[in-house]
Order: sequence, then structure tokens, then C-alpha cells
Amino acid sequence: MKLLKIFSLVLFLGLFAAMESHAQEVGIRFGNVNGNDVALDAVFSLGEFSRVHGDLSFGNSGMGIDLLWNPIYRPIENSDFNYYIGFGPSLFLGDPFRLGAAGEIGAEYAFADVPLVIGLDWRPYFILVEDTDFNAGGFGLNVRWRLK
Repeated sequence: MKLLKIFSLVLFLGLFAAMESHAQEVGIRFGNVNGNDVALDAVFSLGEFSRVHGDLSFGNSGMGIDLLWNPIYRPIENSDFNYYIGFGPSLFLGDPFRLGAAGEIGAEYAFADVPLVIGLDWRPYFILVEDTDFNAGGFGLNVRWRLK
């Protein structure tokens, strides 16, 4: 089991590094991230109003991976804030193993003079495997550096 965890960690770190080269924003997410407290956070644009939001978290005897599609990513009228809504798969490699889906609702502010994006979001989880469960406590703070 320990070898499987090490292999999974290396595989997903390599995948995250490969995806990071095409990421538009890279940073850290603080808060509940798939049972952990901190995650590497990245955003990949799919167009003007759609994107993928990925997190890779460590701790609590495992590694968590969330890859959420934000089909709604729009500016809030008459402000510099954007809001987003999304969903996607959620995986926890540890004890216990968890596989499920996560939702996401949030708002963020992209500074004009500095390539910095700060956001707050809520991420509920619906776990299907190993136990079926719903966790509504996934609030987080995202701090990302805008690359492009």
C-alpha cells in the first residue's frame, strides 16, 4: 500500500507539473480541501467564460485531488470581482480511500496592477466510494499568481 501511495504521489506531481506549464494561474488554497488544510491550486482557461480549477492537497494521511470544471465564470456587474460555479471529480488517496464529486461556488478579485488573484469559495463534497457521505464544510481562500 505504501508503494502505491508513493507511485500515485509521483504520478500526480508529474501530471500537475505538466499541466502547470499551461496554467494561467498558480498558487495555494487554504481551508478544507478534500479533508486536508492546504493545496496547490491552479486554474486553466478553456475560453472566456469557462475554466478548469485543480487542487492537489497533502496531509491527514493522504493526498487529495480535485479537478473542477467551472462552466460559469463571469464578472459581477459593475465591479472588479468575478464569480464562478462548477463541479467535478474528487479523489482522496489515503486511509480511507475516497472517490466522489465536488461542487464549487466562489468569487474572486484579480488585481489590475499586480498579477495576483484572491478568491473565496465554498466546496461541498458528495463521496461515493469507500463510504457514501455528504460533506458541506469545504470553505477556502485561494491566493494565485497570474502567469498570462
